[in-house]
Amino acid sequence: MQAEFRPPRRRSRVYEEYKAPLPVSCSPEEEENRHFRGELLNHHVLVCDPDHIQRIHNQGYFGKGILSRARPDHSISDQWEHHEGLFLPVVSQSRYEELLRWAGTTLSAQGLDEEAVSQTLLKLSQPVEVEDVRGGEEVVVEEEKNGQNEDKEPGVCPQTKRPLSEVEPEAKRSCRSAPQDSNLDSDPDPSSDQDSESDSDSDSDSGPSPLVPGPGYVLVVSNSEAEGGTREVKRTPLSLTEYLQLSLEEAFFLVYGLGCLSVHLSQEPLSVLQLWRKFRSISPQFVSSYAAYHYFRSKGWVPKGGGGAKYGVDLMLYRKGPPFYHASYSVVIERVNGAFEGSALRPFSWRSLAALSRITANVSKELMLCYVIYPSNLSEAKLDSPECLSRLKVQEVIVSRWVSSKERAEQDDI
Repeated sequence: MQAEFRPPRRRSRVYEEYKAPLPVSCSPEEEENRHFRGELLNHHVLVCDPDHIQRIHNQGYFGKGILSRARPDHSISDQWEHHEGLFLPVVSQSRYEELLRWAGTTLSAQGLDEEAVSQTLLKLSQPVEVEDVRGGEEVVVEEEKNGQNEDKEPGVCPQTKRPLSEVEPEAKRSCRSAPQDSNLDSDPDPSSDQDSESDSDSDSDSGPSPLVPGPGYVLVVSNSEAEGGTREVKRTPLSLTEYLQLSLEEAFFLVYGLGCLSVHLSQEPLSVLQLWRKFRSISPQFVSSYAAYHYFRSKGWVPKGGGGAKYGVDLMLYRKGPPFYHASYSVVIERVNGAFEGSALRPFSWRSLAALSRITANVSKELMLCYVIYPSNLSEAKLDSPECLSRLKVQEVIVSRWVSSKERAEQDDI
């Protein structure tokens, strides 16, 4: 039976422009700098460099923020406002105290005694004069002019310092910064990426002193006078760093399919073969899941695996990307041989298949069974190399729920 094509449902509100997916670049400079770096951690690959994060996510919608549902745009606060010439995130007093408790727990876990922790938190929680904030930024600008700040190694998360004109358009987006230094007993550096009205370029600070990375300051509003009460500028007690988390399939596609990512383990780069074997050891069904992922990517879809768990499937297929269209298909991946036989990765009963089909229809998507076909003469040893992908075939089957009343209505029309 021929499947009926249903056009993707466009989102009613689109807040961004579509960018050409990787590896397409717009300029020779981007072409030279399109090689990215990731770190293998547990069952995921993390991308730390802020520029790499934005380009990987924007050009193909790979991965998700570790602190966000999708786009890595986590901020310490959703509310920002101007305060005496500075553009600062606004937090309540109770939220600030919660951040202080988190910072205290982190310092205690690093071996500091209770008195040292108390002194550090007391020092952090003192109000800061706006003039001191501006003065600290002027020192940073002067250092940059004297060439004291050196570029860091690619792939290392920098502590960026940007002028107000660059911070304001991204106020409700990412507050990316370097992880908090383990030694917080000394004074935090008053410089931040936040408040300068100068024309200094963004740069990275490679100094060993314990910084409170950007934004280094917040505007704390008293709880008792939340409606226009007292406002104090204070240092950020804890840095919430946003990284990009790639699934195994996404990371290997960027490495093997596009050749624009290198994955490191313990600071050592992994070859394609080493990465394939490592991912297979982490996920026993990696060969099937990656074959399906690569297949749909090559067809122009944007497969996302994280949201599939909500609907009981392996992948969700988007046209262009999640910001532009709702998912069109919910995909279940199965492994079979040439005769469509084999132990199912996800055994279905009629009841469970009917339930999954009903759930998919209720969220205006179509259920697709993706069969990865293994030839009978493909040995397990040959699966130990990505060269086996050329021998695999993929076939998709769309499952539709039969509704008797709808069929009777169609027959009556005829």
